[in-house]
Amino acid sequence: MQLVVARIGRAHGIKGEVTVEVRTDEPELRLGPGAVLATDPASAGPLTIASGRVHSGRLLLRFEGVHDRTGAEALRNTLLIADVDPEELPEGEDEYYDHQLIDLDVVTKAGEEVGRITEISHLPTQDLFVVERPDGSEVFVPFVEEIVAEIDLEEQRAVITPPPGLIDDRAEVASSRDASESGDAAR
Repeated sequence: MQLVVARIGRAHGIKGEVTVEVRTDEPELRLGPGAVLATDPASAGPLTIASGRVHSGRLLLRFEGVHDRTGAEALRNTLLIADVDPEELPEGEDEYYDHQLIDLDVVTKAGEEVGRITEISHLPTQDLFVVERPDGSEVFVPFVEEIVAEIDLEEQRAVITPPPGLIDDRAEVASSRDASESGDAAR
């Protein structure tokens, strides 16, 4: 199975290094020296990582055969793809690869069917499940412990405890303005 593990950004310096937007929780495993990665577009690769380092909080990589800024800049926006055994599991107990979560049925703790996970959206603050509902509409479920109560890979389901308004119209709107007005009226 092939997984996108990074996207190449801008060239850094004049010796062929590039910045990398990491898309894996295991960069030391997937993006270490000697790793051979497929690319999208395929014509850019495969690429073998010659070295890597962190500079000002960003991962910088240098690839074999890329020795100058021009070569590095030509790789910009290329996706790096690792071959992963589909049976391989992440090291952490409550960690999952995207392919393990795609197509899981999503149900509430009460057993109400919500839909099926069609995509995992990785945002800077948190990950979201994109869930296709039976009627074809989509709902976004934050992949946080407070909402996703259980992932059961054997049963192929994710159990959620959604707050009011997340998957239905039962949103409870509280306004401090309403509270202050009702307090004024009672005086």
